[in-house]
Amino acid sequence: METGTEDRRRARFAAIALGAAALIVWAASRMSWVSVVADDDKSGVHHEDIVGASWSTEITALALVLAAACIAGFALRRWGRRIVGILAAIVAAGCAWAPLTVLLEGASAERARSILTSSAAHSKLADPVALSEWAQITDITVHPAGPLIAILGCALALFGGVLLAIRPGGDAPRSTAYERKKLKEERIAEDLEDNPDSGRVLWDALDADLDPTDVEESPESTREQGEKRK
Repeated sequence: METGTEDRRRARFAAIALGAAALIVWAASRMSWVSVVADDDKSGVHHEDIVGASWSTEITALALVLAAACIAGFALRRWGRRIVGILAAIVAAGCAWAPLTVLLEGASAERARSILTSSAAHSKLADPVALSEWAQITDITVHPAGPLIAILGCALALFGGVLLAIRPGGDAPRSTAYERKKLKEERIAEDLEDNPDSGRVLWDALDADLDPTDVEESPESTREQGEKRK
């Protein structure tokens, strides 16, 4: 029993870790990862900050996946939680590649040019200004805080996913319709003993196909009635 309770606690902790990782990854996606200085013959020199969501589009998708995995970790049953944990761990490990590459190898000037000249990315730039195709990237700087936080979120997601896959916890036993009916009848019988004149209790008894006059009295109530007669 203690082991089952401990497994359920670990499963809940793993789901919470996935939710926290989703928040961390989302925050990292809104931070500036790369600063670019571009020289455009037509519009002059531009200073642009490229946020994580533009540099690595999969980071935003990862945040959404982890948020969904967090909810699934609480809502699904044992095997469902295990599968969700495996998928979350795989996705987190794959999405950690982009920020890790930025930190270890630096930012690619061609990648920066592609983002700055792509109209699809303009809404994600801190100060969106379209660059011409012939603009020259004169300087590029990596801001390590954003990629580091993204890697931290991926690591936490990997930990939570593996923990959820290994220790998905047990499932609460499902009561059958017969068991639920017996519990309801026992509860109504107790209510009839406590409040035999209550209209609500009488109605509940009739609704459950119980005869309110055929409920056996408990020894305690019989003893109390005998004392009152004395």
